[in-house]
Formats: sequence, structure tokens, C-alpha cells
Amino acid sequence: MDKRGHGMLYRRGRVWWVKFYQDGQSVRMSSGSDDEAVARRLLKEQTARVTLKEPLVVRSARVTYDELRDDLVAHYQATGERDLDEAGWRLRHLDRAFHGLRAGHLTGDAIARYIVKRQQEGAANGTANREVGVLLRMLRLGLERNKVVRMPIVHRPKEAPPRAGFFEADAFQAVRAELPEDFQVAVTIAYTFGWRKEEILTLERRQLDLAAGTLRLDPGSTKNDEGRVVYLTPELSALLAAHVARVEALERRLGQIIAPLFPHFTGPHRGTRRRDIRRAWAKACRCTGYAGKLVHDFRRTAARNLVNAGVPEKVAMTITGHKTRGIFDRYHIVSPGDLKTAAAKLAQHLSGTIEASSGTVTPLRPIQRANESRV
Repeated sequence: MDKRGHGMLYRRGRVWWVKFYQDGQSVRMSSGSDDEAVARRLLKEQTARVTLKEPLVVRSARVTYDELRDDLVAHYQATGERDLDEAGWRLRHLDRAFHGLRAGHLTGDAIARYIVKRQQEGAANGTANREVGVLLRMLRLGLERNKVVRMPIVHRPKEAPPRAGFFEADAFQAVRAELPEDFQVAVTIAYTFGWRKEEILTLERRQLDLAAGTLRLDPGSTKNDEGRVVYLTPELSALLAAHVARVEALERRLGQIIAPLFPHFTGPHRGTRRRDIRRAWAKACRCTGYAGKLVHDFRRTAARNLVNAGVPEKVAMTITGHKTRGIFDRYHIVSPGDLKTAAAKLAQHLSGTIEASSGTVTPLRPIQRANESRV
């Protein structure tokens, strides 16, 4: 038994417990850990709560990861703070590692071991960091509800630089030509406006106004929950008009109203919304020698094209749906061709500046070394 200040530490089996006094009554609490340092921190925090007359966290030793997980999912459902499908991907890996563990065991060391395990499984550092972020949000929510005593200190691995993939015009034309007609329209929207694949495939026909030449995303249907309206380019207007005519022909054949802008045209799911283009996309990329290209590369491509076309960055961000300047900058990729163009423009500018001067160029003075005497 070890006395420290107004409380004491002692062990039951391998687990450290703390004892302190509140309003003259003794309080005993398990740290849930066999690490004396963990118990000492718990004692310090709880005696501080007594001094400040704050409520004690008396359930933390019995709270499990699973309870915290259920609280987080309920919180996401109630607030819409995070997409449940996306959170589910992260939680599946966390469940496998932490199911059944007490909250007190979700320490910085345990999380560090989880990161190493995910790296060994082939997960990128960014993926591991997103998963750990969900776990920390879970613990933070538990802290707010007095179910967790403290937040662990976590050192996250450095992430790789943002992917530099983008499409030059000739590569885009080649891959697009190998896709079915409806997917050609979808990827042209992605290439032009930088919209996400999910945003495009969930479009309904009511969101397209060919007469006004606009296409819109409803609030709540995008990743940042904000709606968007864009004006169609002449190419997209023609492609979408032809596409809508094909959808209307399908309506007549099926004798039913088709709401999705991108429905299945064949097979048992005719008339229902297309949900993915991965197989067709992968095949088109292989056939054209661009295997490994991602549909998401269009997001970077559109950001780059808009900026290079002279569109103000605020307007470009509104079109692509980037909410912050920092994220937009990550997507505005500079290619070697851009750098060559910049060098050519700079050379032209400097040449014009020299020609506009008196015609004489003052030679550069040689740098005089410190140990050389002046003449």
C-alpha cells in the first residue's frame, strides 16, 4: 500500500486501485490497469475533482470499448456529424482490435500498437490516422459524459504527400472513349467540375435543367452538406441532352417513371440507379494503358484546370465543393508541364522588361571575397 497526499494506492491481484476521501467518506476505485503510473494519474485527477467539487468519474473502470462505440454511433445518428457508412468502415477495423476491452485499456501504448498492426496489414498511414481519429472521437465523447477519465496521448504517423494523379486532356479522351455512353457522361461531369463519383451517381433528373443549362447538388447530398449549382459547358449540355433522351426512351419501354439521372439501361436492375462504375472504369484504364488511374483523380484535375483557366479560387472552390483553402491547395496539383509553361512565361516577361529598358544591361558585379583587399 502506498500513500500519496490525501489518497493511497494499493493492489488487488495485478490491478492497481486508488483510495481517497470525499466529504469525509472513503472512495475506492479501480484503475483498471496493472500500471502503477495509470493508477497514480487517476488518483491525482480524482482528488483534484474532489477539491474543485466536480463530479467523480466512478464508472470508468467498468466502461468498455463496445459501450463507447455504441454511444458514438448513436451520436452520429442524432447529429449527422459524420457519414455512418464511412464511419462504419473505420469502426470495423477498430472493433476487431478493441472489442471487449475496458476503456482504461485504450491507452496511448495500445493505440500505438494498433497503428503498427494496421501498417503491417498494408494500410496507409492516412488510413490508420482516420481510424484512430474515430477512436479518439469516441473517447472524447466518453470524457464529456464522465465515462472516461482521461484522453490518451497519441503520436500519429506522418502521412504520405497528397496523391499527385490527374488527367491530361488526351488521357481523359482515351479512357472516356472506352466507357459505356452513360459513364462517358458521368466522367465528363467529374472531369469538368471535380464532383465526387458518389455525388454524380446519386443525381436525379430533377436536378438537371437543360433549358437553364444548370446542374445542381441538393444540400445534404454532398460531403460538406452544402448544395452546389453549376452552369453546363456546351459539351456537357450536348452530352446530357442525348443522355436524357436515352433515359426517356427507357421510360417508354419500361412504362414507368425513372427518377435517377444515371439508371441501369440493361439487366435485371433496369431503371434503378447505378451505384458504381469500378469494373467498367478499371477495364477502360487497362485497355488504354492508364491502369491505376482513379476516378477521384478528376477532382485534382478539375481544380488544376479551373485555376489554370483563370477562374478565381473562391469560385473554383464553390464549383468543386472544397470547403477550405488548405484542402483545395492539396488538390491543385502542379505538373512538370505547368512548371515549363511558367518558365516560358517568365522568360518572355523578363525579355520584354529588358527590351523596354534603355537597351543596355548592367553587368553583374563579381562577389568580392572577405579576404580580398579592395583596389
